[in-house]
Amino acid sequence: MSDAGTPEGAEDGGAVVPDEVRRRLALVLDVDDLVAALRTAGSLVDYFGVAKVGLELFSAAGPEAIGSLRDQGYEVFLDLKMWDIPTTVNRACRVLGALGVDYLTLHAMGGVDMLRAGVDGLLEGADRAGLPAPCALGVTVLTSDDSAPDHVVPNRVRVAVEGGCGGLVLAASDLRTAFELAPRLQRVVPGIRLPGSDLDDQARWSTPGDAAAAGADLLVVGRTVTHADDPVAAAAEVAASVAAAGRAG
Repeated sequence: MSDAGTPEGAEDGGAVVPDEVRRRLALVLDVDDLVAALRTAGSLVDYFGVAKVGLELFSAAGPEAIGSLRDQGYEVFLDLKMWDIPTTVNRACRVLGALGVDYLTLHAMGGVDMLRAGVDGLLEGADRAGLPAPCALGVTVLTSDDSAPDHVVPNRVRVAVEGGCGGLVLAASDLRTAFELAPRLQRVVPGIRLPGSDLDDQARWSTPGDAAAAGADLLVVGRTVTHADDPVAAAAEVAASVAAAGRAG
């Protein structure tokens, strides 16, 4: 890494970030304008391999957001935190699976039957469309919630396993629980903040280096980059931290 903190190989302002690092970084696009989202995504594609579409962008642009981001070379993480009766979740996930998402969140609070229905629908939709199987992610506790009792995360991890999820969404502080109870599931960690960044509404946050070193498979990165004075420099710092954690591990 250079003295300026950019990843090794960066030349003339461009970044050379190893694919194994980019695949571990998901860019949060929490805006209500697809053009603005694509502009941000395009400027940061050298650092992020996954784009996260949440409620705001999906409500504004719908399935077009997924196709447009895939055209830019991103995998798409659709974060809708599905939670309803099993039949409704199954049917909705069948539709979403056919859109080409790579990840979809379902809230583990919905229980085993709901998760199983969602997973089945997601896989069926992708299969009917001739697409690779997406990964269903069981959301445990939001990183903005610092009031959940200690037993909640372990219980929801178990529910996600029984419900057939392929991964978990949880705070970096809960990664040990994930390793103990669900070692085969992917570990997705939001609430990532660079040192010195505003914490906003994140009560259970982590730096990118700490989360990567603790075993996060996918780090979800938003305002610490997108609201930075220099988003490209912030993205480079995140990528360099993850790369350094990988070398140290």
